[in-house]
Amino acid sequence: MKTPTRIFSSPKVPEVFLVFWVIKLLTTGIGETAADFLGTWNIAAAAVIGIGGFFAAIWWQTRATTYHPVRYWITVLSVALFGTMIADGPHVALGTPYYVDSGIYFLLLCGLLVWWQRSEGTLDIHSITTSRRERFYWGTVLLTFGLGTALGDTTATNLHMGFGWSTLLFGALILVPLVAWRLGASAVICFWASYALTRPLGASIADGLAVSRHGDPAGLGWTTGLVTAIGLVLFGLLVAYVAITHSDVEGAHGSHAAEAEVEAA
Repeated sequence: MKTPTRIFSSPKVPEVFLVFWVIKLLTTGIGETAADFLGTWNIAAAAVIGIGGFFAAIWWQTRATTYHPVRYWITVLSVALFGTMIADGPHVALGTPYYVDSGIYFLLLCGLLVWWQRSEGTLDIHSITTSRRERFYWGTVLLTFGLGTALGDTTATNLHMGFGWSTLLFGALILVPLVAWRLGASAVICFWASYALTRPLGASIADGLAVSRHGDPAGLGWTTGLVTAIGLVLFGLLVAYVAITHSDVEGAHGSHAAEAEVEAA
């Protein structure tokens, strides 16, 4: 027997434009350094905030019937923190290399995307108009964070590239889906590829700022607490911006473009 699914009047995700990617990138960096900061401060508190915050945010998001930027982005931030923990957990507890964790998360992500496609017929985020599709969406988001975290650590640590070269690598790789999309590739595939790549890019930048100059790999030594605090301030300002301007409402930019064309005519 299938679980009953609710139908929403509009997609429960934001419009994808430049600010979307900037906020997403910030959540990846905050999730990385916040998890490290909490882990060194108090393990029990880290577990409560990371695990408890994740389930509380998911419950808050999925019980709603409409999109709201504050609720949505707090949920993404909670997933970022929890995703870092589930990626680092196997490495710390079991001693598995990060590249092994990357492979596992990649297979899990591919499996979930196949299940989602076969079940719903689309992976388009603009189709998140039912509770079932929303569950697929958040499961996919979580696995992209787990995969991205492990990938960033693989290049920086296992491959000894350091945070600087890792940042350059993922900065270059994230341009590939953009170019492919411009050349006519599937927007859905390019979106999810970009979404996954923001994680190792943001984490590499944040770690490079936070980690001590004497670390292995070395960083700028700003500390995880300071980098997390700066990230949270920027995150709060941008989320407040989209909440006030409603610039991230589905179809907002398409409407503005249409109005501009009419005015030009």
